[in-house]
Amino acid sequence: MKKLTLLFIIILLNFSVKAQDGMEAILLSGISDANKLTEAYINPAMKGLIHSMNGGWYHTAKAHKTFGFDVSIGLNASLIPSSEEIFNFSDLGLSSNTTSTSLTGATVAGPNSLEAPINVSTTINGQDVTANYTMPGGIKDDLPLNAMPAPSVQITLGLPQKIDIMLRGVPNVGSDDVKGNLLGVGVKKEITSLFGPIDKLPLHVALLGTYTTMDVTYNLQNDSSIQGTNQEATFNLNAYSVQAIASINFPVVNFYGGIGYSGGNSKFKMKGTYNLEYNTGYPAPNDTVEVEFTDPVNLSFESKGLKTTLGTRISLGFFKLFVDYTIQEYNTITTGIAFSFR
Repeated sequence: MKKLTLLFIIILLNFSVKAQDGMEAILLSGISDANKLTEAYINPAMKGLIHSMNGGWYHTAKAHKTFGFDVSIGLNASLIPSSEEIFNFSDLGLSSNTTSTSLTGATVAGPNSLEAPINVSTTINGQDVTANYTMPGGIKDDLPLNAMPAPSVQITLGLPQKIDIMLRGVPNVGSDDVKGNLLGVGVKKEITSLFGPIDKLPLHVALLGTYTTMDVTYNLQNDSSIQGTNQEATFNLNAYSVQAIASINFPVVNFYGGIGYSGGNSKFKMKGTYNLEYNTGYPAPNDTVEVEFTDPVNLSFESKGLKTTLGTRISLGFFKLFVDYTIQEYNTITTGIAFSFR
């Protein structure tokens, strides 16, 4: 479980590794413009993760017998729309201090090669200064299907009254540079008996509610290109879903699906102090001036809406193999295996 979580954290903060070539340098545009540029860059990742974390919670509507259980290992991949691969600088409402010779920039889901040059002209303590940097390219070439992935390990336990409790949990794990933890809970209540005679059929109906929270901290200080102290990036995600689900359970092949509502919010912050250096155009030693920013980036993201899922599961005794597709703002593919003991 820890290895899967570390893989997820590494993927999630792959764009932070590129910070040394662009993400931190964005601060040269000043706090207001830097927040706008950072938001445009990481927006697809923040929304995609919300949808990925809401996937893969079920592969049948049938409840376990009391104290029956299963363990599933899955991968949810939210497909990032092509329209989210680039952004237009003119749409961001940047100040006149920040300009670019390029009309567009790459988001984190965009092409690796699109690195837009940025020119900054501003005034510090009454003195005209300039700075230049390059926006980071995306990581599209490193993401299979250009999807934001989220692996999951889940334990489901059957309780009386045809209720299943689901748990996803990872304690704080990681390295000196990146640490993360995750907790997810779900409750499924089978209600097939409410529909009278259909409880004699292989059809099962249930209600499902889920909630996931995750925190990740990435240490920027060790490899930072900008002088400062206590530099780190933090990410927090909260995701939820409520669904009505159904499945047709045959001995070998099952078909399942659901319709419902899902959403969540995420926050991204850059904390610490950052000493930004600008050019004055004068000879040394007066060729630069320095400005210190503290906790300069604080962003919030939200995504919510209806979702519809269709999937199938192959049962080979206690071993299960499942795959499904969810239609929502960021369509999501889920695949995985499960070991079920009913």
